[in-house]
Amino acid sequence: MSDIIRRDPRAEWIARNRLHPLHAAMQPVQHSWMGPNGVIRKNPHGIGFIGPNGIKRIDRSGAQQGGSSKRSAAVEVQLPLHQVPAPAFYICVVPDMVGGRLSSHDKDLLGLAHQLAGADGAVLAVVFGEHKESAFASAGVDRLLVLEGEAFSGYAPEQRVQGLRAVDNQFSPRHWLLPDSRSGGGELGRRFAAALGERPATRVWQVKDQECIGRAGAGLQDLARPLARLILAAVECAEPVSETRHEALPVELSTSVARSLSRIEDLGAVAVDPAAIPMAEAEFIFSGGNGVKDWALFHQTAAALGATEGASRVAVDDGFMARDRQVGASGTWVTARVYVAVGISGAIQHLQGIGACDKVVAINLDPGCDMIKRADLSVIGESAGILQALIDAVAAYRNDAKRDAA
Repeated sequence: MSDIIRRDPRAEWIARNRLHPLHAAMQPVQHSWMGPNGVIRKNPHGIGFIGPNGIKRIDRSGAQQGGSSKRSAAVEVQLPLHQVPAPAFYICVVPDMVGGRLSSHDKDLLGLAHQLAGADGAVLAVVFGEHKESAFASAGVDRLLVLEGEAFSGYAPEQRVQGLRAVDNQFSPRHWLLPDSRSGGGELGRRFAAALGERPATRVWQVKDQECIGRAGAGLQDLARPLARLILAAVECAEPVSETRHEALPVELSTSVARSLSRIEDLGAVAVDPAAIPMAEAEFIFSGGNGVKDWALFHQTAAALGATEGASRVAVDDGFMARDRQVGASGTWVTARVYVAVGISGAIQHLQGIGACDKVVAINLDPGCDMIKRADLSVIGESAGILQALIDAVAAYRNDAKRDAA
């Protein structure tokens, strides 16, 4: 077995959230305590475990699962299943799926969709092309429609609008929800609204009392309008689904999508220097702190990963990185999809600056530091050895890719 400590951030979050319905189940079981007279009291019913035949077994050696006084945070959380066998109507969501996975913006959108669906409606997610997401059920997807084909790959907004029109003709959803983002959802939503002849509600951050409340006046004012059929929602428009799991049943179109004569030619992605990307717009940030001892190796690792470099305030004050590379409340607030913190303990200002990042990876020697608690994936060890292993892994992956291509 591996010696790497595995953590379940979701289980830890439920254990901290007193309002969650599974909060009580995630609390450690107290088997002994000190009474008011200084005598240690023991709970004889708390020791042991339920065997396969339903009989309680006691193992006083502590080797069995009931012998520990603490509940492991890595236990799998089984949420109640939400089912809609015969939906009265559909709420269609078209997530951005940047990198083939649901982003935090997409999950906020699914949370808003469930507010509109209620108990009788179902949330239908429409995904274009191949994806890598395996957590549609926990994100709140009741029905999943994947539109595959070469016509939908790359930048093809006209063809995607044709696919959405086919979905609209078959399912007749009550509302359409798309992210008002720079990752494609904003443009696709406006094109789709023009094709349907609908007036969309844009930059919506709240839906309440049959009204859409969106940002206006350069984000300084709120504009309320009646609930629209097509909504382009902003970040944090609703709380993501966290208390239920859903079926995510696959559905298909009854007719094929007609191939449109595209007036746009996709010439592929343009290579961009990661160092030229502003920190606030970078999607992959490799950040170093006081725990980095070999900065040449740090820069080499960032170049191998193709990441934008960042730093903590301590590293900037010590002169290892420029001031415009500082991450945190006293520097730049970042919204990266992946944020790697190397040798950063996690001061409150730094944690505030990375609060909107999707996935945080921490490399640190101290397993009890605040950055480890915040991280989705933690690696405990000396940074130099871990960074060198990263470089070797990237080199091996690229060499294998070249051999496969040849």
